Amino acid sequence: MTVKSAQARINLANIIESLLGYPVKKITTNTGQPSTDQSYGSKGDLNPLYHINSDNPILARAQKRQDLLLIKQQQNIETILAKAMGFCPDVASNKQPDADWVERFIALCEDTSNESMQTLWAKILTGETLNPGTFSIKSLQTLKHMTQREADALQKCVSLSSYNAKDDSHFILLGFYKKPSLFDLLRKGNKVSLNLGKTGISFPDILTLMDLNLLYRKEIESAVLKAGQELTLSFLSQKVTLKAKSSDLVLSYYKFTQTGDELSKLINYPVNKVYKQLINNALEGEFDLTWHVNK
Repeated sequence: MTVKSAQARINLANIIESLLGYPVKKITTNTGQPSTDQSYGSKGDLNPLYHINSDNPILARAQKRQDLLLIKQQQNIETILAKAMGFCPDVASNKQPDADWVERFIALCEDTSNESMQTLWAKILTGETLNPGTFSIKSLQTLKHMTQREADALQKCVSLSSYNAKDDSHFILLGFYKKPSLFDLLRKGNKVSLNLGKTGISFPDILTLMDLNLLYRKEIESAVLKAGQELTLSFLSQKVTLKAKSSDLVLSYYKFTQTGDELSKLINYPVNKVYKQLINNALEGEFDLTWHVNK
């Protein structure tokens, strides 16, 4: 047995003991020696090499497992609630979260032991306390089933997302094109695109958020912009105003769903520096760009 496989077996044994409250032990042979080979039972099925090392009846073992689970869930809940108190500012608030919402929140967050994910749950409770109705049950259910890898994908995409106050939505700008006129049909399809791969975002990251229903699956186009028309996009600490130099310009973007909008509020991540430069390089030919610091 290699060191790596031995370590894996030790790790698994530790996991089993933490779940059941009893260690796992190798079955010994009639000679008192640990069994090394799989043997077959009377029905031709393999006999196990290991068993749970406990003399307690199975009902008692089941009760202990339930007790350990309840203890872990209680620890998770208390950690999340304590974090929420740390995030919550001492400001006036005239409303409280709906009691049913709070019950669902507790039921959905109790199995979260990952520290980073606990932080997201705590921010949700704080946000809902400050402004009841901010987070839907659907968003809570989505977060419950998110893995850390999926949460990381969301964080990376949030660093590219901007907020448009006019539409009250977040989206990831992909590029633009100029609608061809009757006298300029050769320019049809002449689209300028931002290479998101240069920002550290992979297409699988985008697909992950689409699968979670955090991003709409299809690219969305803006209304046709006229010469001189302005559009302001806000990032965490900066915002950029795009002023069209000519008419018939159309922006394309990935738009966050309502659930995506709600969960993106949990992540305070500055605009990706490479993405900012891509915006400048791609749009400067047809737009005047002015960056400001958000106050």
